[in-house]
Amino acid sequence: AYKFHEDDHGEVIAEVKRPGLEPYLGLHYPATDIPQAARFLFMKNKVRMIVDCHAKHVKVFQDEKLPIDLTLCGSTLRAPHSCHLQYMANMDSIASLVMAVVVNDNEEDGDSSDAVQPQKRKRLWGLVVCHNTTPRFVPFPLRYACEFLAQVFAIHVNKEIELEYQIIEKNILRTQTLLCDMLMRDAPLGIVSQSPNIMDLVKCD
Repeated sequence: AYKFHEDDHGEVIAEVKRPGLEPYLGLHYPATDIPQAARFLFMKNKVRMIVDCHAKHVKVFQDEKLPIDLTLCGSTLRAPHSCHLQYMANMDSIASLVMAVVVNDNEEDGDSSDAVQPQKRKRLWGLVVCHNTTPRFVPFPLRYACEFLAQVFAIHVNKEIELEYQIIEKNILRTQTLLCDMLMRDAPLGIVSQSPNIMDLVKCD
């Protein structure tokens, strides 16, 4: 299980492997490890399967009469990028199955109002990545079942995130009440010199 942090870098937070394989649990990777273009594609296609990274690619020829260029970004049959193939080779991986974990984006918009309830934006929380050291085709029924489990996992993650935000909001309201009480009773300097203080309301040093 691969989780994206606030700065977009990734961390392996859970792992199941057979004996003898190199462990990756606890390792951190830079944000460039999975480029934004790849993350965008994971938002469109929640499941990505590579049966054999050594398989020969088949070219697609477009009819010149087509009014728009053909794109394979929505296709599960598109060939992997050469950089990703090298990435798999470095891991001694031949086949892979990757499932996106998509949750609600709880970041507040400054121009949102109570009168209008826009559709919640989604964000890529992380990935469930399966690697195999030999070529392997995962049949559609099994892939569909894996995708369903990933969606259930995403629902649980989303509930945990919402609970965390609720706790943060309660702490903010409590701190605001205490600071207002300080202003009413003591000198204004207390909101920066005592605890809690105004720095507890914002991300700062």
